[in-house]
Amino acid sequence: MTHLRVACVQMRSGVEIAPNIAAASDLIRDAAGQGAQLVATPEMTNLLDIRPGKARPKIVPEADDQTLAAMRSLAAELGIWVLIGSIAVTLEGEDRLANRSVLIAPDGSVRARYDKIHMFDVEVGDGQSYRESRAYRPGERAVLAETEFGKLGMTICYDVRFPHLYRKLAQAGAGILTIPAAFTRVTGKAHWHVLVRARAIETSSFIIAPAQGGKHEDGRETFGHSLIVSPWGEVLTEKADDEPGVILADLDLDAVAIARRRIPSLGNDQSISSIVDGAD
Repeated sequence: MTHLRVACVQMRSGVEIAPNIAAASDLIRDAAGQGAQLVATPEMTNLLDIRPGKARPKIVPEADDQTLAAMRSLAAELGIWVLIGSIAVTLEGEDRLANRSVLIAPDGSVRARYDKIHMFDVEVGDGQSYRESRAYRPGERAVLAETEFGKLGMTICYDVRFPHLYRKLAQAGAGILTIPAAFTRVTGKAHWHVLVRARAIETSSFIIAPAQGGKHEDGRETFGHSLIVSPWGEVLTEKADDEPGVILADLDLDAVAIARRRIPSLGNDQSISSIVDGAD
């Protein structure tokens, strides 16, 4: 398989799960109708609610999650790959939740799961305090999914600020990297495009980055601007606003090998024995 049509679904997830499922489903159908073979949704597709104590009663184990069940059925019906950017799920024997990305194959089976490793514990200057680690347990494993179109590396949102994760995934064979996100308006405006393009350039990989966008019911504002980027760092397509919708791009998968031959940095790593005072 040398060509793949992919789509990013941009959403404005709210505080109730059923309307979010309906919105995601409509946009996925739209993308599939335009020929998309892989459709990716943003972080927290199932529920976005940062109000204290409001979201937790609605979150269930993966086996009982309505969003995952609906997306599995939809993938099988449409015969496409669906990446749920992430859903919140409970964990057995654990007070905290998992922020989990799930890749679904065209037969509706779950092909891979990835729990977000890097927790968004920051003060960004938008009037809100983010302490993701209070509610979510960090993942411990990088995840590489085997597909008919090659290896796909899964990440989520704040992970994009940790380039070693992407480098390891690319060195393990990933030619496509996913970055579903719910970037804040402040950090998105400052850094989103630069970070996504940088991860593409550093790894000579395609990046699929579906995003949340706009003013949400819980008061949060997210940046939108979903992106699909080439291994050379070119923006192939962008949802150039914060409104819900779909963007598509046709990927020439041979471009990964071409870019890696032109700039073979993934194989040029050198070990560093120590860091010294430059005055010595």
